[in-house]
Amino acid sequence: MKKFVAILLALTLALSLVACGGAASSAPASEAASGSDSEPAAETGLTTVNPGKLTMSTNAAFPPYEMTTDSGDFEGIDVEVAAAIAEKLGLELQIDDMDFDAALLAAQQGKSDMVMAGVTVTEDRLKVMDFSDSYATGIQSIIVPEGSEIASVEDLAGHLIGTQRGTTGYIYCSDEFGEDSVIAYDNGLTAVQALNNGQVDCVVIDNAPAQEFVAANPGLVILDTEYAVEDYAIGMAKGNTELVEAVNAALAELIADGTVQAIVDKYISAN
Repeated sequence: MKKFVAILLALTLALSLVACGGAASSAPASEAASGSDSEPAAETGLTTVNPGKLTMSTNAAFPPYEMTTDSGDFEGIDVEVAAAIAEKLGLELQIDDMDFDAALLAAQQGKSDMVMAGVTVTEDRLKVMDFSDSYATGIQSIIVPEGSEIASVEDLAGHLIGTQRGTTGYIYCSDEFGEDSVIAYDNGLTAVQALNNGQVDCVVIDNAPAQEFVAANPGLVILDTEYAVEDYAIGMAKGNTELVEAVNAALAELIADGTVQAIVDKYISAN
């Protein structure tokens, strides 16, 4: 009987320890990402924000790169590429959704392992972040109402331009036409809604989400003129050479075997 009680007590203690460990892993993504007890991933030796996980900060309002399904799941080019990278590294992908600026800052400050949100490499960003090799090409496009007098980039002068806050579209337009000519919104959808409401005269945004927004909003069109062509890359904390090298190695394999192109083709048609 005493032996049975001892076994029962041991089992109870073991279960209580499992329950304590489970509480940490079931915490909200934003809460888990702020932890400081990073440990090496068992299969790669990488130190990550959350042990055993590759934490990606993003702004999931940028179709087809990252978006939220009706069921609340994440999907898109960046989501699937990140998941493939995580698998290569023997890690589980964790996604933290937030404003674009906050997603960049999370990676800079080491609160996420990386940021993927259609991020373009710029000189200013290179001062505060490290980047992977490029995995996709983006085009900055201009959305206008049908019949608009805006027909080219040159016509943007003197008009009110809507952009997503913190993006290269905002940076380009502010530098070229002045900050008073640009209104920044939390995401592309809000900017397009402002265009529909007549609050701005056009929206400058990446072509892939522009196509999605125009398809969902009759009466809007995309100009044939490209504003800019950019390469997308994965942002990581400055000086985290080990992670950058590991991500680049995984990315190179995924590009070589056609995985990345297949993911892009799944969401963006060739024409």
